[in-house]
Amino acid sequence: MTSWGDFKALEPQMAELVERLFAIGRHKTLATLRADGSPRISGIECAFDEGNLHFGSMEAARKSADIHRDPRIALHSPTVDPIEGDEAAWSGEAKIAGIAISAGPIEGPDAPPGEWFVVEVAEVVVVHLNDDATKLVVEWWTPDGGRQFVERA
Repeated sequence: MTSWGDFKALEPQMAELVERLFAIGRHKTLATLRADGSPRISGIECAFDEGNLHFGSMEAARKSADIHRDPRIALHSPTVDPIEGDEAAWSGEAKIAGIAISAGPIEGPDAPPGEWFVVEVAEVVVVHLNDDATKLVVEWWTPDGGRQFVERA
């Protein structure tokens, strides 16, 4: 697995785009796995700082229990619909998959009881339109495969 900072050092342009897409809105979507293996999605806030991608979970949250049982997660950036008639201005969307690692309790005088998690990155995906807005471009990066892309009409 790779830290966000390591990914950013390897692919700075892609990392900047992902951070920009995640910053479009406050609420992101987190996918975890329930005890029976079925998916659970939760609204979440996350942050990129000091070379890490991290998020918090309130005490006794189901997503936290999911992560402690199976740390595989996926994060999806906020989704923004293209403006009808100006689809070329669509900013795109980003996804990050990896492992969530406990980073200790949330601390501070006004902090609710909870836990911080840091994401070790296994895959980064960006979906956007090509420059002519005629094709969908899917770019992805993995530690083993590096950066790749495909265009779809």
